[in-house]
Amino acid sequence: MRIFRLLLVLFSMLVTSLFGADPEVERLKPALDAITPDGLLSHIKMLASDEFEGRAPGSKGEELSIKYISDQFKAAGLKPGNPDGTYLQEVPLAGIKSTPDASFVASGRTMTLTYPDDYVASSARLQNEIKVDNSDIIFVGYGIIAPEYGWNDYKDVDVRGKTILMLINDPAIPDPNDPTKLDEKMFGGRAMTFYGRWTYKYEIAAEKGAAAAVIIHETEPAAYPYSVVKTSWAKENFELDSPDKNKDAVPVRSWITLDVAKKLMADCGQDFDALKKSAIRKDFRPVALDAKASFDLKQQVRSFKSHNVIGRLEGSDPKLKDEYVIFSAHWDHLGKHPELQGDQIFNGAVDNASGVAAVISLGQAFSKLNPPAKRSLLFLSTTAEEAGLLGAKYYVLHPLYPQKKTLADINIDSMNVWGKARDVEDTSFGMSTLDDLLAKAAQAQNRATIPNPRPEKGSIYRADNFEFAKAGVPSLYIGKNEHLLSRDPNGPLRGDEFDLHDYHQVSDEIKPDWDLSGAVQDVQLLFRVGYDVASADKFPEWKPGSEFKSKRDALMHK
Repeated sequence: MRIFRLLLVLFSMLVTSLFGADPEVERLKPALDAITPDGLLSHIKMLASDEFEGRAPGSKGEELSIKYISDQFKAAGLKPGNPDGTYLQEVPLAGIKSTPDASFVASGRTMTLTYPDDYVASSARLQNEIKVDNSDIIFVGYGIIAPEYGWNDYKDVDVRGKTILMLINDPAIPDPNDPTKLDEKMFGGRAMTFYGRWTYKYEIAAEKGAAAAVIIHETEPAAYPYSVVKTSWAKENFELDSPDKNKDAVPVRSWITLDVAKKLMADCGQDFDALKKSAIRKDFRPVALDAKASFDLKQQVRSFKSHNVIGRLEGSDPKLKDEYVIFSAHWDHLGKHPELQGDQIFNGAVDNASGVAAVISLGQAFSKLNPPAKRSLLFLSTTAEEAGLLGAKYYVLHPLYPQKKTLADINIDSMNVWGKARDVEDTSFGMSTLDDLLAKAAQAQNRATIPNPRPEKGSIYRADNFEFAKAGVPSLYIGKNEHLLSRDPNGPLRGDEFDLHDYHQVSDEIKPDWDLSGAVQDVQLLFRVGYDVASADKFPEWKPGSEFKSKRDALMHK
C-alpha cells in the first residue's frame, strides 16, 4: 500500500511538472498519452516515403497522400469534414510547366541568361505562350506602396508594358538614433511585413500593369539560398484554376541571382550597391535603366482537381457545437524531379510530413476525450501550400463552415524533430490572444514561448495560417526554432541549420539523429491550446495594432 501511495505521489508530481496543477489534467491524460513519438514517426515514414514521390499535387503522390490521411481520420473516429459526406474538398488547380528563354540588352550588349542557374521565370496566366519583347527595364527599389509608412516606390512613373526590377524583402531602414539597428517604426524593423513577400511584389506589379516583374535574390535578406528558388520555381508550378484563367496576373514573374543583377547594373553604367542604398529612402524615385528585357515562355498547362482533406469531431455542447476550431497542416511538397542526377525525390519529411503527422495525432488524441470538447474541431490538411498557400486560400474563399463561427486556426508547418526544448517558437507572437493561451500551456510544461528569432524571414506570411488571418480568423503558428535542452543555448538553432541545408532540398528526409520527444511536447502543447479555445467562454481576439483585427471586427458585426 505504501508503494502504491508513493507511486501515486510520484505520478502526481510528474503531471504537475509537465502541466501544472490543473483539474483537467486527469481527464485529458488519455488524450495526451495518445500522442507518442512512435505514432508521429509512423505517419512521417509513410508520408515521406519514396513511394509517395514527394507528394506533388495532381500526382500519384497526391492520390496516396489524401487516401492515407482520410483513412487515418476515419480510423480515429473523425467524421467526414465535408458536409457532402466525404473527407475531401475539391480544389481546382492548374499545373504549369514553363520553358523560358530570357535575355537582357544593356547599352547595346546582349546578356543571355541560363535557366535556372541565372534566373527562373514563369506565369500564373493559364496560357501556352507568353512573350515580352524589348521591354524597358525600370528599377523600382523594393517595389512597395505603403501609405501608412509614407512610402511609394512607383513615384511619377508609368510601368505599363515595362519590366520592373525589385529588391527582395522590405527596406532595411536604419534607426535614426542608432544606425547599428533598424528603425522599428518602419516596416517592422527586423521583422518582415507582408510588403516584403514576393507574393505582394508580383501582385502590385500586376496592378501597375507591368509586363514582367523581376526580383533580385539575395541570400541574407531572403534567409534562404538561391538553390531554394531553383527547386521551388524550376518545376511544375500550380495556380488556382479560376474561370478567367488568371488574366489579371502579371504576365511574367521572375527571379534573378545577385551576380546577374550586378552585371546588368554595371552594363548600364549603374552601381548596384549605390542603387540599393538609395532605395531605403522615402524620397527614392524609380530609375530607368539603359536596358531592355525579353522573355519567351512556353507553357504546358493542365487543369485538374486537387484536394484538401478534412475530418470533423463534433462538439459535446448543443449550444456550441456549431462553432469550430481548426488544426491545419499542408500535405503537399515539391514532388519528383526526373532531371536531377541521383536522388530525385523531395520527400519533405520535416516540411511537412511532420505537420500532417501532428494533425493526425491531434485527431486521434481528441477522439479519446469523453465527453468530447464543447465546440467542434476540424482537422484540415491542405494542398498546394508550396505553390502559394493555394489550398488554404481556396478553403477561405469557399469555407465548409462559416468563418464567423470559426474561432481559430492552429497551423503546424514543420515540427521540431530534434529533441526536447526549453522553449517553443511562437511565430505569430504578439498578434492574438492565442499567444496567451500558448504561453500558459507552455508554462505548465515548464517552458517559455519565444518570438520568431529570425523575424526577417517573414514566416508568419509564408504558411497557411496567413490565409486564415487575412480572412480575420485568429491564427496561431508555432515554428521549429527552439532551444534544445541537448545543445548550447547560445549556439546555432537546429531549425536554422535545417533551413540552410535541407529546406526544399532532396535531403529533407528522416535522419538517424531525430528525437521526436520534442515533437510530442509541442503536439501536446497545441492539444491543450485547442482544447482551451474549444472550451472557453469567448472567442480569441486579435490584439490592438494587428493588421487583421479590422477584418475580424467587421465579420463579427455583420
